[in-house]
Amino acid sequence: MSVRRLAQKQPDSFDFTPENRAWAEREIAKYPPGRQASAVIPLLWRAQAQNDYWLPQKAIEKVARMLSMPDIRVLEIATFYSMFNLEPVGQHFIQLCGTTPCMLRGANALKDVLSRRVGEQRHVSADGKFAWLEVECLGACCNAPMVQINDDYYEDLTPENFNKLLDDLAAGRPVQKGSQIGRKSSEPEPGKADTLNDASLFDGSVVGTWKKRFVDARAAEKEAAEKAAAEKAAAAAAEKK
Repeated sequence: MSVRRLAQKQPDSFDFTPENRAWAEREIAKYPPGRQASAVIPLLWRAQAQNDYWLPQKAIEKVARMLSMPDIRVLEIATFYSMFNLEPVGQHFIQLCGTTPCMLRGANALKDVLSRRVGEQRHVSADGKFAWLEVECLGACCNAPMVQINDDYYEDLTPENFNKLLDDLAAGRPVQKGSQIGRKSSEPEPGKADTLNDASLFDGSVVGTWKKRFVDARAAEKEAAEKAAAEKAAAAAAEKK
């Protein structure tokens, strides 16, 4: 397990916005007296989202005070879970999935794009727009390769449409979330919806063939058992003569 430490350069203060404070108070109120610490992860997550997707020390201490927890207890949680970023990650934090399905579908080419445009992992680009990190499976394997940018998924990526996506984000233009090729959810790619066109999938013949295989296997087993029993009986009768 890697050691996770707070960033050396820290802001002087942190406070929730009025909207986020009201949200935090509603979260805390969900728990009975003495159990408010159960809200620690939601509050840390909200603090991170408010602070450009990273957690400064003052935010950790603020959450500790709101929940009447020792600072060290909240710090332990923030440093344990990798979903909490302890250093600046830029305006758009890119998590690139590098697990097998994405790798087989071109994740390494996306990694080359990020290395060229942004630099090394955990490095914030000069304009403050981007930082990136290779992560394990993000659960969108059907639409690989993909990335998560802040809270949103961007799927069916190629070096070309990924470059365009980064250009649009850098320029502040609207972007399309989800599939970048028009796919809906995890359905087949446009123009390739032919996976269920075989009539045998719907007329029962496939099921009948599958069932017949087991019926024939059981019949063969029964026949073999009867033959073995007959041979044994014949052998026993021969010994008596």
